[in-house]
Amino acid sequence: MNKRILALAIPNIITNITVPLLGMVDTAIVGHLNTGGSTLDYIGGVAVGSMIFTFIYWNFGFLRMGTSGFTAQAFGAGDMKEAINILTRACFIAFSASVILIALQVPISLVAAAVIEDKNSVLSLSLAYFFIRIWAAPATLGMYALKGWFIGMQDSRTPMYIAIFINILNIIFSLWLALGLNMGIEGVAWGTVIAQYGGLIATLIFLFAKYRKILPLFNFRNSLNSRKMREFFKVNADIFLRTLCLIVVSTYFTIASSRMVYPLLAVNTLLMQLFTLFSYFMDGFAYAAESLCGRYVGAKDKINLRKSVIHILLWGLVLSLIVMCIYAFFSNDILYLLTDKQNVIDAAQAYLVWTLLIPLCGFVAFLYDGILIGMTQSAIMRNAIFIATGLYFIIFLSFRSAIGNNALWIGFLTYLLARSVFMALFSKHLIFGKQD
Repeated sequence: MNKRILALAIPNIITNITVPLLGMVDTAIVGHLNTGGSTLDYIGGVAVGSMIFTFIYWNFGFLRMGTSGFTAQAFGAGDMKEAINILTRACFIAFSASVILIALQVPISLVAAAVIEDKNSVLSLSLAYFFIRIWAAPATLGMYALKGWFIGMQDSRTPMYIAIFINILNIIFSLWLALGLNMGIEGVAWGTVIAQYGGLIATLIFLFAKYRKILPLFNFRNSLNSRKMREFFKVNADIFLRTLCLIVVSTYFTIASSRMVYPLLAVNTLLMQLFTLFSYFMDGFAYAAESLCGRYVGAKDKINLRKSVIHILLWGLVLSLIVMCIYAFFSNDILYLLTDKQNVIDAAQAYLVWTLLIPLCGFVAFLYDGILIGMTQSAIMRNAIFIATGLYFIIFLSFRSAIGNNALWIGFLTYLLARSVFMALFSKHLIFGKQD
């Protein structure tokens, strides 16, 4: 079981680590532009433009998660016809959503312009970036669906290869267009578009090469079966609401930090990077949980379902303890890599204890997300995060006047713990109940 978990988790961790590279590459390239504008304006333009897409695409995370759970169950049941139907269903929804996004690009830009502070030329640069990169929506959302399908098919290596390939393409084309052809920020945007479509083409090549024996089972009409579509949308609606709560919590964390005394916004932003770094590793095991738990649910193999859950939780505990030790001894060194502002690092010392507790409080929440997605028990995820989000706001708003920033961190840790506890409790009978 441990070998199966690691075979799925390690490629997923590598894939996750490559995700922020797209934004880092774009930022690094515009940081070297010399086309008549301020370098800071270019960096700001890419940052704001990327933020718009992060907000949009985060809401479509259900395309990957919902697809992986349903596919893993079909794989476990040995129903390859349904596996192909799930892929068709997910790709159809991804393409439809991308067409809507492209059609609504002007209204989206108006909303962005209304909430973004227009300093210097940052707004115009970010919108120039947005109006080009939006054309990559079909490729981006399509790969969400395809990645979820590969994970459900117990194949985590293909998404890893694709992620690495996309980053290589992005570096090559963004450098060539932005610096070689002097296209500036538009060149960076076009480089990202080309990389996304290149990744989509490569993904389809992998699909046809590795799964050509089951592709003839494709039947578009059966894929859009009304009952199956309702089931697909029901699970994905729960995942969407869960993701919306994640966005609310993370956004409010930043808003609340911005209202505190200087430099607590910078302090909290940096400390949250330690949480983000931890999440990249834990998500790798959560993806493995999606694959394995879905597989055993589909196979009606409750014994191996229990084994996989126990082993994945043990791996999560071990990794969390290792990360806690690293943060305990090297947190200042990590902070110095992120900033050279001594006043920010000094101010962060009072709150480092919370970052030490994040791995221990949060690992179960990450892993149960994967476990429940694989089992397509999305309602449990939804209900648990509703309770956790409510507790987060109750604790912070009740104690902020007394203990300030500590209340924000206590609320966040309570949010993580509540998600962990309630998902485990609500799903206990499904995983550890008596076998039928």
